[in-house]
Amino acid sequence: MRTVYEFSVKDRKGKEVSLKEYANEVLLIVNTATKCGFTPTYDQLEALYEKYHAQGFEVLDFPCNQFGQQAPGTDESIHQFCKLTYGTEFPRFKKVKVNGDDADPLFKFLKEQKGFAGWDETHELYPVLDKMLSEADPDYKEKADIKWNFTKFLINKKGQVVARFEPTEKIEHIAREIEALL
Repeated sequence: MRTVYEFSVKDRKGKEVSLKEYANEVLLIVNTATKCGFTPTYDQLEALYEKYHAQGFEVLDFPCNQFGQQAPGTDESIHQFCKLTYGTEFPRFKKVKVNGDDADPLFKFLKEQKGFAGWDETHELYPVLDKMLSEADPDYKEKADIKWNFTKFLINKKGQVVARFEPTEKIEHIAREIEALL
């Protein structure tokens, strides 16, 4: 069975990092943006990180500018924004593409493992996202592509993708899933 440990990514300074470095840890891999309606999710991600990090949990942050150009700036300016505005301490990597032919191989793999998980239709941003995405592609829900910023993939201690959470998912649900894996 394939795992995330087969992949290497670049840290925000461009250094190659093997995901094997995170073996035996529970991971939450997230594509993020600094100018998005979901950007305050950084607070929730940092709270998860602080609560579970000592138990073997990591948040891996991959800025992505593919959705409404909402992650402008350099890797370093994004990092500084997140540290100063949200106090994030978890690892942040080089900006990536998550969809399309030139998507980062890690994100191609993640999407192959877990397709679109569906929206929490009670979330205040659901109507806006659904309308926008439906107009662009009426069949968008049938495709594994990442739909927007702050899509999260949960990885168990063996490196296997066990869940995908769309940006509208309640953080309490994600926390319960993390706890079950720790």
